[in-house]
Amino acid sequence: MELTLPWRPAGPLDPEAFARLRRRAIFDCCKWDPQVEDVATIASFPLLLTRRAWDEIAALAERLAAEAAEAESEILRRPELHRFLGLPAGVRRALANAPSRGATPGVARVLRFDFHWTPEGWRISEANTDVPGGFNEGSGLARLMRPHHPGSEIPGDPAGRLAEALAAATPPGAAIAVVYATAYTDDRQVMVFLSREIEARGRRAVLAAPDHLRWRDGRAFLDADWHRGEAAAVVRFFPGEWLPNLPRACGWRHFFHGARTPVSNPAAALLTQSKRFPLVWDRLETPLPAWRSALPETRDPRDADWRRDGGWVLKPALGRVGDGIGMSGVTAGDDWKKIRRSALWFPRWWAAQRRFEAVPMIVAGEPFYPCVGVYTVDGRAAGAYGRLARKPLINHLAQDAAVLLAPPCREESPDERIRAL
Repeated sequence: MELTLPWRPAGPLDPEAFARLRRRAIFDCCKWDPQVEDVATIASFPLLLTRRAWDEIAALAERLAAEAAEAESEILRRPELHRFLGLPAGVRRALANAPSRGATPGVARVLRFDFHWTPEGWRISEANTDVPGGFNEGSGLARLMRPHHPGSEIPGDPAGRLAEALAAATPPGAAIAVVYATAYTDDRQVMVFLSREIEARGRRAVLAAPDHLRWRDGRAFLDADWHRGEAAAVVRFFPGEWLPNLPRACGWRHFFHGARTPVSNPAAALLTQSKRFPLVWDRLETPLPAWRSALPETRDPRDADWRRDGGWVLKPALGRVGDGIGMSGVTAGDDWKKIRRSALWFPRWWAAQRRFEAVPMIVAGEPFYPCVGVYTVDGRAAGAYGRLARKPLINHLAQDAAVLLAPPCREESPDERIRAL
């Protein structure tokens, strides 16, 4: 069956216009890494989705978010399932104590689902339920690109929606601790951009490392030279699996349990962040119809014939940004050998996922493989983050792209878009 492509053609900006956009991305959107080696990290053209395509993936993302919340709650109550998820021992111990000590409350829960277009329709490669990034591009870059495409629209503002949800849960003027891995500039640029959005809504965003927090009676206090006092909420942009590496004195376990200060996101999000999450589906009472339809079949590497069958992708259970993903014929030779060896020796830290056929987008005669990351904030679709790769593997070499909605065509009337919902 022939499928209509979910995007419209969009050519690259002329060099002068793109240079201006790039400068504004650096200064207005904190996009401080616009180039890696000799490769631009910002695409000179947008991913121009049809309205029907956006309605479809936005609705699907909301269903996935609702199911993820139910599954997380159930798995948190069932520590016997944690061993299947490829989680570090320190994380499993912290999660096991959550039912008795009280799970840390969430606020402004933000997730991102990475969608790819295939001959069978939309599929997700993964869900970023722990600490999703991309806010600079999903909000800022889209605002810069839109004027170059008259009639287009921005599908949402993930950074703004997250800031609004935090403001709604805290009093005016309150301090919100924005916690991130301070050794990484690429993490800082995301949090500086988000902090601006928070402060624009009348709250004080305090950038800090997780060891700048002190927890007293379950409440979070900042203990840094630039700010001391209680935080009304905490934004965590520090991967959950790294938390056990922190000093015990900073109280990192409060991200998992025992906190009274709400966190975006609580570290229990690791339960669905793991690429091995599908390995517990058949043991759950929670039905997951959206996940089962959107995510390719996933197995323990010991239960998949990936060594002879090239139709499998190897993924580290807690991999991020596409690092460590092994695809036969796509991943470079030496990297593929290392990944195969690790999956053979340490299979409980890996997942084997059925490979799908991604459909490329042709721009100026060249193929690009698009990924549309759809955000949800508190369960509602909030915007999108685009990435484009030369190969059917989205990793750190992929370019960031603004996601815009194309002007409606004659064959795509408002009534048709309503029916698509």
